[in-house]
Amino acid sequence: MPRKTDSNNPSDWLWIAESELEGIRILAERQSSYAMCQSKLAEVVEKIMKAELIRTGWRLEKTHDLERLLGELTARKNDLAASFEPLCESLAEVYFSGRYPGFDFDEPDWSGLQGKLTVAGKLLETVNARIASSVSPSVSPTGKT
Repeated sequence: MPRKTDSNNPSDWLWIAESELEGIRILAERQSSYAMCQSKLAEVVEKIMKAELIRTGWRLEKTHDLERLLGELTARKNDLAASFEPLCESLAEVYFSGRYPGFDFDEPDWSGLQGKLTVAGKLLETVNARIASSVSPSVSPTGKT
């Protein structure tokens, strides 16, 4: 049966982000497709930030601008903003440059990418835990109270 997703459900953003993060990890272990890994990692960070923002009541805005999303977290005094900041600074430009010709590419920094993957993975876990803790404990997995 197909999975129906909802753009206003932060868990669905994380479900997609987790799958994409796993794919990036596999490519990074093989040291393959560096530019694509960076660009895709920027998309993953975007999804994690959107999940956190939606979780806190933000109305979804269709944007890929990592700095704008970081600004939204900062304006809400979200405690994760400082953890997202280095990822946003390093990935904001590669979101597009890794997808289209006409840009200069840096030499691959696989260890740096691995570090970013670790940070993104921890942020995903943190937001996932926050979402899980906000689910009503009075409802069982079967939906019965």
